[in-house]
Amino acid sequence: MANLIVAQLLFLEAEDPEKDIYLYINSPGGVVTAGLAIYDTMNFIKPDVATLCTGQAASMGAFLLSAGAKGKRFALPHARIMIHQPLGGARGQATDIQIQAEEILRLKATLTRRMAEHSGQSYEKVLADTSVIILCLRKKPLSMA
Repeated sequence: MANLIVAQLLFLEAEDPEKDIYLYINSPGGVVTAGLAIYDTMNFIKPDVATLCTGQAASMGAFLLSAGAKGKRFALPHARIMIHQPLGGARGQATDIQIQAEEILRLKATLTRRMAEHSGQSYEKVLADTSVIILCLRKKPLSMA
């Protein structure tokens, strides 16, 4: 799925580099590296990417929602947005587990830093918010300026 979205973003940029691209998100989340491929492409291309949550934007879906162009991030009235810290597990020898733990902590710091940049919240606030599952429910459309 991520490769298809990346390809579509690149195609739409090639079609008209001045025209905004609209990314509709209805996602329970997914693999962090796949989400980061989409995120990197959103930031690589010239057009603004407007994000709109329809249904749900959970986990990496919420991260991508926050990465939309400033002033062009939206959620519909019954949309659900959920953030949390990265999940993972480790098996193997002690050194293998240590390497995997260091990697997930690096990813946690990267995702927290980027979400703080996009949301205008402090790193500490995003870190605290992702330490527990935060579920946002809105009665009216939400603009994440």
